[in-house]
Amino acid sequence: MNRITRNISIVLRSERLIAQRHLAVLRRQTGLMAAAGIAGGVGLIMLNASAYLALSQSMSQPVAALIVALVNLGLAALLISLAGKSNADAETAPVAEVRDMALEDLEAELRVAATEAKEATDALKKMAHDPLGALAPGLAGTVVKAVMKNMKS
Repeated sequence: MNRITRNISIVLRSERLIAQRHLAVLRRQTGLMAAAGIAGGVGLIMLNASAYLALSQSMSQPVAALIVALVNLGLAALLISLAGKSNADAETAPVAEVRDMALEDLEAELRVAATEAKEATDALKKMAHDPLGALAPGLAGTVVKAVMKNMKS
């Protein structure tokens, strides 16, 4: 029973560690996205204004606005791809392996306990149907020992 409680404890701790790592990655991603949004917003406003003014002097204003917008979309795609590269699976793989081993051991222990319980119920059923037959092997051994002891004397 001690192994069962130990394995349940290992499984619960492993699950908690995996959840903590996933939350840490999520926090990091959220922080990076927020920082990228603020820095990108301020910088983009200034960059857009200066790029638009510079481009509008050498080409038409609609084409200058289109070029600035395309650059903005490319920058947004780059920031999103950087934030999406954070992954908790590589960090939690060893913990998941320990959890899986504990679950396998727990399943084996439960199978053994179930087998023992089945054997005990079978023995009780046999004793209920034939009480003398269930006690006879024990009594026979005791009688044989007593006879052997008396014969030696």
